[in-house]
Amino acid sequence: MSDSTAPSATPYTVLARKYRPTHFGELIGQAPMVRTLRNAFAHDRIPQAWMLTGVRGVGKTTTARILARALNYEKDGTRRPTVEFTEFGDHCKAIMEGRHVDVIEMDAASHTSINDIREITDAARYKPVSALYKVYIIDEVHMLSTAAFNGLLKTLEEPPEHVKFIFATTEIRKVPVTVLSRCQRFDLRRIEAGELTGHLKSVAVREGITAEDEALRLIARAAEGSVRDSLSLMDQAISHGGGVISAESLRDMLGLADRTRIVDLFELIMKGDPAGALAELAAQYEVGADPAVILSDLAAFTHQVTRLKVTNGEPDPGEPQEVRERSVEFAAGLGMAALSRMWQALLTGIQEVQSAPKPLMAAEMVLIRLTYMASLPDPDRLPLSDAPQAPGGPPARAPGVPRTPARDTVASAPPQQPQNFADVAALMGSHSLILKQAVEQHMRLKSFAPGRIEVSLTENANAASAGQLGQKLTEITGARWIVSVSDGSTAPTIHEVRTAEQIRLKAEAGDDPLVKAILERFSDAEIVEVRETTQGAEPPVEQARDRKG
Repeated sequence: MSDSTAPSATPYTVLARKYRPTHFGELIGQAPMVRTLRNAFAHDRIPQAWMLTGVRGVGKTTTARILARALNYEKDGTRRPTVEFTEFGDHCKAIMEGRHVDVIEMDAASHTSINDIREITDAARYKPVSALYKVYIIDEVHMLSTAAFNGLLKTLEEPPEHVKFIFATTEIRKVPVTVLSRCQRFDLRRIEAGELTGHLKSVAVREGITAEDEALRLIARAAEGSVRDSLSLMDQAISHGGGVISAESLRDMLGLADRTRIVDLFELIMKGDPAGALAELAAQYEVGADPAVILSDLAAFTHQVTRLKVTNGEPDPGEPQEVRERSVEFAAGLGMAALSRMWQALLTGIQEVQSAPKPLMAAEMVLIRLTYMASLPDPDRLPLSDAPQAPGGPPARAPGVPRTPARDTVASAPPQQPQNFADVAALMGSHSLILKQAVEQHMRLKSFAPGRIEVSLTENANAASAGQLGQKLTEITGARWIVSVSDGSTAPTIHEVRTAEQIRLKAEAGDDPLVKAILERFSDAEIVEVRETTQGAEPPVEQARDRKG
């Protein structure tokens, strides 16, 4: 058979889609919701509307489709609502793929007006075409306007018998109480790191992928309880490691520091050793760790130690043994005031690093501040007096020490508002590595204004990334941000701009007489990277690497 007649290869399906649950038995970590639904369906107490809430990636849209499948399950001529199914029925495939005529999905982020809701309420009067129920799935329902919510209330209060509503939101507090009171609410929880690690391990086995346990724990931690994000990271890690997922390659991919080295840095800070802390920061930076991520990991470890101190509980079983042992030691030996100061200073320091033109320099200044703060005594251990008490009177006040020691206070900085698209990428670097990659590599900017961004997506982009970016920006900054998608932008991505600039700089450096002389003198050398410095700083240095090492 010639090549032209050979069957085409099956297109690759990303892990997040390949392992998307199709029935309630495959949902991870949502047992209370499944139990409630099973009892409701068994006793024919099915409500007219559900409200699914939770962080991105926990499975709200997938759960909504499975619920729509349960309402319209039909097989071998029998049609009845049930949650007890594993095989696909007559309507299941079309529902799970989001293309069933009687299961209408709408994204409220881009359909916010009363006119959009009026279309739903008008169409709801007509019976379903082929299924038992007409089901409306409205994602990010909190984005609806006040008028749209009001227009929905009457139909939601007294819907036709053949209509069901399923709402999903990441911002439950923004949904009016009048709507919430008419829905059965389910809070989809984040998946615990241990359970998520086990799921990733089973996926690796089914995919025939070699994966280190530590690497899978790192993925679970970076995903922050999101199954979808963890599988997306796993997909990326497989490509990055050439089919093998190792902790070392994963840290390199995500710009993470070794967890034990974060603990080393924490110890140096608490010892009040600024030189040692700066040396450790530089060493982690040299192997690819991002300064903002290092500080974020420091904050996470500070939280872990503080929590152990107040609860006397057990350390995270997903941590390496050395980290668990040392966290218990720190919890026993450090004062609460020192830990609180560390936490507050890190929160402020992370914002400084995110907005600084030189993140490494900003991180160094934060560490210096932390090491000197660590040497301060706990306020409750300060003596009220070092002089003898006067007969019949209060103790004399020691010079420079107030009678009632004042607690350290740290002013809370206002949320950082990005001023351009590069600021958005930098902000995501400390809150969502997946969204940072999406902004830099898969989004072409069309327009930018405070609160509103318009982009075109590259061919390989995740279609949901724009909506997720808007939600994350709103969550971080406290201001409403909308990220819309439209075609037509030919602007380069941030990654493409950086790559082109590096090519230009390398070409210019190669024409420099001194660099030319070096390259001619050392035939196995090559220009690896060119870094520009700001005015007044030292001259730029072109890095050259000998191919022989």
